[in-house]
Amino acid sequence: MTQIALDLINHVAKLANVGVGGKNPVRIMGILNTSPESFYKKSIHTSTIKIKNYIKEMENAGADFIDVGGMSTAPYLPTMISEKTESKRVLSAIKIIQNVSNLPISVDTCRAKVAKDALENGVEIINDISGLKYDDEMKKVVSKFSPSLILCAYDSKTVLGNPITSTKKLLRESLKIAKSSHISSEKIVLDPAIGFFRKTGQGQFFTKIKSDWVERDLSIIQNLNLIKQSFPILISVSNKSFLGRILGKENPADRLFGSIAAETISVVNGVDVIRTHNVQATKDAITVASNLSKQHKGL
Repeated sequence: MTQIALDLINHVAKLANVGVGGKNPVRIMGILNTSPESFYKKSIHTSTIKIKNYIKEMENAGADFIDVGGMSTAPYLPTMISEKTESKRVLSAIKIIQNVSNLPISVDTCRAKVAKDALENGVEIINDISGLKYDDEMKKVVSKFSPSLILCAYDSKTVLGNPITSTKKLLRESLKIAKSSHISSEKIVLDPAIGFFRKTGQGQFFTKIKSDWVERDLSIIQNLNLIKQSFPILISVSNKSFLGRILGKENPADRLFGSIAAETISVVNGVDVIRTHNVQATKDAITVASNLSKQHKGL
């Protein structure tokens, strides 16, 4: 069997210079929010000293990447801000991170101007929650800079049907856009968009569905291996509202144990990267889950 065939089976790619998927360990992407409107207040850091301390804390706890967000995209919050403000927040954080850490930086944005500014300042990964579909100019930006990409399942219209089938379809659409933008498949990781499929919302960045959104998210986590499509999978579940619904906990800060449970199941079901607010707890959980998963597969 050729190495290319083996890579397809093992779902190997790279985010920046870090191997993901296949026989690589489950990677951790630590979240840094610079947006005061973000849903999880403990993840928000805006001052230089707080960002420095938080980055070192996440690095020491085992983060493989830092994901910087300058605008909240929580679907149930009206959080739209100007591109100028988003870019200013992101660039300020990037410079601080680069002064204290060599970890690869991802920028969580679906707007081309913000992505361009970040890439011009040394960022290597773009995490687009619209899967390159929100801003038509994003295709030109990624084509020019050829970054690693995290492509999230998204549609501006209402999506019907089986959640697994529809999610795979939306991801294939984003993969087609990435291919037309000359991005190598070895630079792509897929995100099935936990928390971004809703019946209603106040934000602009979610996909409308008619079915129950919690059931949709649970179905996705239970069937991660069916979504891979020869690409590594990233999942972001920490402190999210589906956990609040299940646990009856309105405050995101009360959802740590639920987050760890969902992340552990995600590891068993084949996830390759976990994006999290809780790096230390997640690191411990996925280390144990990975070992147990190996033991299970070896039976």
